Amino acid sequence: MIIHLRHITPLAVATGWLLLGGCSDAPQWNGSLEALLRSQPARFSKVMAEPEKYRVQVIYTQIDRDGDNRPSFTSFSYRLNADEYFYPASTVKLPTALLALERLNALASVDRDTSMLTGKSSESQTPATLDASSPTGLPSVGHYIRKILLVSDNDAFNRLYEFLGQEGLNESLRSKGLVGTRILHRLELVLGVEENRLTNPVRFMSGDRIVYEQGPQFSSKSYVNDKPVLLGQAEVVGGELLQRPKDFAEKNAFPLQDLHDVIRALIFPESVDPQRRFDLTDDDYRFIYRNMSSYPGDSGIAEYDNDEDFPDGYVKFLMFGGSEAKIPDSLKMFNKVGDAYGFLTDAAYIIDTENHVEFILAATIYTNANETFNDNNYEYDEIGLPFLRDLGQVIYEIELGRKRVNQPDLDKFSYLE
Repeated sequence: MIIHLRHITPLAVATGWLLLGGCSDAPQWNGSLEALLRSQPARFSKVMAEPEKYRVQVIYTQIDRDGDNRPSFTSFSYRLNADEYFYPASTVKLPTALLALERLNALASVDRDTSMLTGKSSESQTPATLDASSPTGLPSVGHYIRKILLVSDNDAFNRLYEFLGQEGLNESLRSKGLVGTRILHRLELVLGVEENRLTNPVRFMSGDRIVYEQGPQFSSKSYVNDKPVLLGQAEVVGGELLQRPKDFAEKNAFPLQDLHDVIRALIFPESVDPQRRFDLTDDDYRFIYRNMSSYPGDSGIAEYDNDEDFPDGYVKFLMFGGSEAKIPDSLKMFNKVGDAYGFLTDAAYIIDTENHVEFILAATIYTNANETFNDNNYEYDEIGLPFLRDLGQVIYEIELGRKRVNQPDLDKFSYLE
């Protein structure tokens, strides 16, 4: 899913770990993201010359605290448009993981460490009864979530999708106000619309005893977009180049505002309406925060203990471009990325405990110059990841210099250090 890129080395400066990205002009903030981006030509001139081509969307949220450490939020956006489709790729894994935990909390007999064995009810489905990366050798919701947050594992997402069922997943999203979001297919598997409506049977086991079982589920509703969503000029299907736009009506959708709002609801649940919160325990929140901000090499999972294949920045696009070898301990990113079909997306709550900085940033960019899908010819390395890296850095620089009446108390995350 994630691509391997050159390493980018951070510069330590007097104000903290400030990543300059080759630009010496200190950014100035006047309340306009567009003005900010245009004021940094060394970083953004190529993309800002044709922002419509790159389908750029950005949301930047400043966070200020009152004397009791209660947050208030001021958001700024650039080209934000829920009707301008982008393929969300792996970002859909985050709400799916949270809803899987929510579903477990509604079941009296299981928790996130209970073994979950997935069966099959059709020829296109595959079972999952073992997981060599798990401490027990068996799959579980908790371990699937760890794999999603640490390396964006596709199979782990598919198993949670199957546990929730297409209809249960989407109705839960809508109940939380995420009405523009649809999650209607597994990832990295070529399955038809009807096959994705049908999900696998699942058993939760305690030793040899079944503690909860659900059969196959078939969505009684269709979540396919009611109008075509046509992009590009050609696509490769089964090795054949077809000269036609690709229709994303049958693909997942996760508007940037929805993605940003999921991050906010996760990090600051008390700041959103109760119906928009996820029904998680305090321990669930700690579990998500820890794995969301951790790095593959720190996970204890042997196959991720490889700095070359899994550097700290492996799934950190904002600020680190997906490849930073080592990220300072004081800097934490609670984020989810996605990359596919030329689209790159990241949404993050970013904190610097040393410099008392916190902000939310979400962005997406499209890099597909030849307008052909599935040819693996996308400008991720040349344009997309440098843009997201530099965007994260310039906002971080703004935040380092921003005056705050009250410094944020980030002790909530002190156990991560």
